[in-house]
Amino acid sequence: MNQILTLREKRAKAWDAAKAFLDTKRGTDGLLSAEDVATYEKMEADVVSLGKEIDRLERQSAIDAELSRATAQPITNNPTKPSEEKTGRASAEYRRAFWNAMRTPKPKYEVLDALQIGTDSEGGYLVPDEFEKQLIQGLEEQNLFRTLASVVNTGSGDRKIPVVATKGTAAWIEEEAAFPESDDSFAQVTIGAHKLATMLKVSEELLNDSVFGVESYIASEFARRIGAKEEEAFFTGDGVGKPVGVLSETGGAQLGVTAASATTLTADEIMDLFYALKSPYRKKAVFLMNDLTVKALRKLKDASGQYLWQPSLTAGTPDTLLNRPVYTSGYVPTVAAGARTVAFGDFSYYWVADRQGRSFKRLNELFAATGQVGFIASQRVDGKLILPEAVKVLQQKAS
Repeated sequence: MNQILTLREKRAKAWDAAKAFLDTKRGTDGLLSAEDVATYEKMEADVVSLGKEIDRLERQSAIDAELSRATAQPITNNPTKPSEEKTGRASAEYRRAFWNAMRTPKPKYEVLDALQIGTDSEGGYLVPDEFEKQLIQGLEEQNLFRTLASVVNTGSGDRKIPVVATKGTAAWIEEEAAFPESDDSFAQVTIGAHKLATMLKVSEELLNDSVFGVESYIASEFARRIGAKEEEAFFTGDGVGKPVGVLSETGGAQLGVTAASATTLTADEIMDLFYALKSPYRKKAVFLMNDLTVKALRKLKDASGQYLWQPSLTAGTPDTLLNRPVYTSGYVPTVAAGARTVAFGDFSYYWVADRQGRSFKRLNELFAATGQVGFIASQRVDGKLILPEAVKVLQQKAS
């Protein structure tokens, strides 16, 4: 942690030096010479590199903390009373049976009763509770959006969410005059389920090797694939066979500001986007953009001459823009004509609906000729911004 704090302070000093250089080298026309531009780019690259190293150390610290956790729970109840055993998919019996089925093909005549607890309708097996928890943690590491959105679990059928479409108003009336009628109207947002699937192959030698941790490998690989595809859809999905992304022009966030240029941003436009969002939503609002967009915003100042972007000095705390957290994702479009490049709002109003559990299935014969065993994983998930006014976007000029 001390190393992370040291690097954060070093990055802050490097950024202060870059700002000072930028301010002193600007000519009367506000521009830099070619030589000064190269020097500034080098200083800014050092700031970016330090930021990436801080992110790596924070992820490493989180993994170390996870691995150093005790593997057994201390006995805190009365030893004379029998301990409460886990049942269903949380039971040790189900977990053993699940991984035995994943490692070794099940003979047709063998019946594993424990697996029937989690048998899904498509012939696969719902993962045991311990492993599913591990997979979800992997998704959160790979998927930024899940940490900002509201995640709900649904059973069968669509989940219908009532939303107030319009609100009634009061009016001044004379004494003994009739009370005006002004009713609220309600709409309904429906969240369904779209199927996301992937397949990987593992050699029989690795499966038979007791040293190889098949559980951790499958968890990390499925988390990487599913997490990346989810995040892409949560940002830019069009709702056709996938969730509706928050940046979608239909069903996504409301347009807050249209930039005057197709290729650049200004401080005034970021300020306009900030105040385009209603003040109640600004309390929990965050900025979302691409790393390249952050690079462009680092040079912008407000009317008081203060830089809009400020590096964080606290471990685990993101950088800020207008005193609000800034998060980046490679799935947010970069600055280009007509692109929605910056989103600002309370992303807890984007709901991610997980339908039941994630399902795994072993394929024994498909790759037998090459000495491999296939594993397929699928999940049913949907996402939708249930209140479009909670998030505003900045869109570049069309051309």
